Amino acid sequence: MEQELISKKDLLEEMGISYGQLYRWKRKRLIPEEWFIRKSTFTGQETFFPRGLIVGRISHILSMKEDLSLDELVGRLSTLQSDIRLQMEEIQGRIVSTIMIDRYARQMLDGGKLAFDQAFYLFVADWLHRVLPGGMTEEEGTRLLQLLSSRIPQLEERACHLVVLQTAGKRIILLLEGGPLYPEESVVIAASLSIDEAAETFKSKLYAYE
Repeated sequence: MEQELISKKDLLEEMGISYGQLYRWKRKRLIPEEWFIRKSTFTGQETFFPRGLIVGRISHILSMKEDLSLDELVGRLSTLQSDIRLQMEEIQGRIVSTIMIDRYARQMLDGGKLAFDQAFYLFVADWLHRVLPGGMTEEEGTRLLQLLSSRIPQLEERACHLVVLQTAGKRIILLLEGGPLYPEESVVIAASLSIDEAAETFKSKLYAYE
């Protein structure tokens, strides 16, 4: 899946940060190594970044660095924060729609709270329900949540896309790691979402009112 890139020079200017800050955050794993993309240009080798991911991540770092140490930020910004439990009222309506909560969240509760990763998967399901024509059936939602729960932890934060294929009235949901997808003509890509970008959006909404 193609994504818009931004050069290192433009990133530093746009975000108002220094070269030293950028690479200090890289060393602390606040910015993943795989987001540093080396490409050949007419001036030689230059570094680029996925714009949506890097701008969102640096915005989070800048907004929280006065209140949290770099080590605390690492935990806060990791995709799956397994030690965090959320109260239902923290996400219902504001981050995940009531319909998704009513369909799936009640059975996920542990001690009256929802695990961070499960809340994120509900957020992804809610997005898909809104963008797919006619929404998503309960059975499709169950399949999606099972896929995310079983596969995303195995990817160990490697970049991937959620893709929904539509053919002959049937939808196929898959996670794609890496290059483009070229289905046959009878298959339509009904939806595509970067899991990394979705995670950045989810955390931005979750921590917006802290």
